[in-house]
Amino acid sequence: MKSHFLTRLNMTLLGLALLMFSSAGFPAGGNYSSSVDLEPIMDLLAQGKYQTAIDRLHDALDLDPDNPDVMSLLGYSYRKTQNYENAQTFYEWALRAEPDHRGANEYLGELYLETNQLDKAVEQLQILDNLCRTNCKEYSKLKQMIDSFQQSASSS
Repeated sequence: MKSHFLTRLNMTLLGLALLMFSSAGFPAGGNYSSSVDLEPIMDLLAQGKYQTAIDRLHDALDLDPDNPDVMSLLGYSYRKTQNYENAQTFYEWALRAEPDHRGANEYLGELYLETNQLDKAVEQLQILDNLCRTNCKEYSKLKQMIDSFQQSASSS
């Protein structure tokens, strides 16, 4: 299992490196169009089938290695399996591909809360505030989670 992951991770890294060093005809810094259908993967996530989702998301990333949605969902799936190191890696990759990706910014903030890094979670909230001026679900959800985290910390 671990060997399978490392092989896939190495292939993903190779693909990302090749894209970084080739012009490949893609516009700089955007979310490129994707032929990846994420709906079946979202269904797996809703059912809590994170490992299956991870496998399918890696397949999707092979097809569309610059897709920040796929990277963000990989981060989410790894976070749900408490593999925080891989989760953070994929969130950071998603944000390199698309710095304004609200989902990746929210999920990274959630990861920071789950790993007791409140200050970093607040930084992610500030990024979301700058992106959507408190008027998006990603901001609202992370703000609520930070408030709950602070309340539970103060009552402990």
